[in-house]
Amino acid sequence: MKKRRNYVLIIIVIAQFCCTSIWFAGNAVIADLIFAYHLPSTALGHLTSAIQLGFISGTLVFAILTIADRFSPSKVFFISAVLGALFNGLITLEENTYESLLLLRFLAGVCLAGVYPVGMKIASDYFDKGLGKSLGFLVGALVLGTAFPHLLNSFDGDFQWEVIIIATSTIALFGGLIIFIFVPNGPFRQAAQTFKWSAIFSIFKPREFKQAAYGYFGHMWELYTFWAFVPLLLIGHSDFHGYNGINIAMLSFMIIAIGALGCVIAGYLAHSTSSQKVAFSALSISGICCLLLPIIFNLANPLVFILFLLIWGITVVADSPLFSTLVAQNAIPHLKGSALTLVNSIGFAITIVSIQLINWLNLSIELHYVLPLLALGPILGLVYRKFKNLSDHTANG
Repeated sequence: MKKRRNYVLIIIVIAQFCCTSIWFAGNAVIADLIFAYHLPSTALGHLTSAIQLGFISGTLVFAILTIADRFSPSKVFFISAVLGALFNGLITLEENTYESLLLLRFLAGVCLAGVYPVGMKIASDYFDKGLGKSLGFLVGALVLGTAFPHLLNSFDGDFQWEVIIIATSTIALFGGLIIFIFVPNGPFRQAAQTFKWSAIFSIFKPREFKQAAYGYFGHMWELYTFWAFVPLLLIGHSDFHGYNGINIAMLSFMIIAIGALGCVIAGYLAHSTSSQKVAFSALSISGICCLLLPIIFNLANPLVFILFLLIWGITVVADSPLFSTLVAQNAIPHLKGSALTLVNSIGFAITIVSIQLINWLNLSIELHYVLPLLALGPILGLVYRKFKNLSDHTANG
């Protein structure tokens, strides 16, 4: 049984990596898209928000209709992967306009709602114990998938931007296919037999679930905005201090991808201590990085700055699988899939506010003075946890 579960985990991790590579495919080739389609300078923030908005809309529909709980998660994953690959690939059509690109990124985001949270649901159906470690690998795959387009784009001159988009769509198809073929429903799956509107209102009733969810929301305020603006941070530091010759795309890949290592390490640490302790520790460190950014940015040494961003890249996502673990473990069992999906939906709605706020403020304020606002998420998540613990202690005393 254990051997089969490990085999299934490997398949899910590979599929998650493949399918989530379409998430930041547009960001990786944003300079080419701006040139090819004559987009405005704010296109990065708007295209990123479009796919986030699509993800939010998709996850909200999935949660309300309890799709991941009523239907086979593997089949939902497969269909979502196929459609996501299609909408991602259509970016390469010459007839595209700014509006059509925004629509295609939105539709790709809707499809990702059937990939990322559903992948976590599949894993939770196979692992009743050690879920934190399992989701550490799973979210690590998401991180690598997110960073992968930057890696392809780092080979300057070797790939046309259209090749990068088609490559990410192709591997997304492969990811959906291997889930469909090799991963049946898990032994711990509890299916919801019928659709009930009232189910959606029951999800946030458990107290421990709310604490995990609010920690996740604070984490999401920071995560995707950091990822979206990493290339601009690197460019800004290079221009500010007058050095050149660095590969922005490769460094962006490294800074985002190293978060996969953080997820895996956090999963193992949680196995020996507790998911809650490790998650809130990582949230604290990444929040401190937000506040330190203006100081580190003004140091002329690029190596120090890159090392700082690598540390931030590890901690900014290390808490993600652990908060998801806490959400899954404290959710009402037959609504676990919908709970994961709804929490993802709210979390990604928060990312749109964060990205658009930073995008707007960056029009008049330098980016390294704007991004410390990302610390608000970790601070509020930590304050809520402290407040709840204090309230519980008072009530019990």
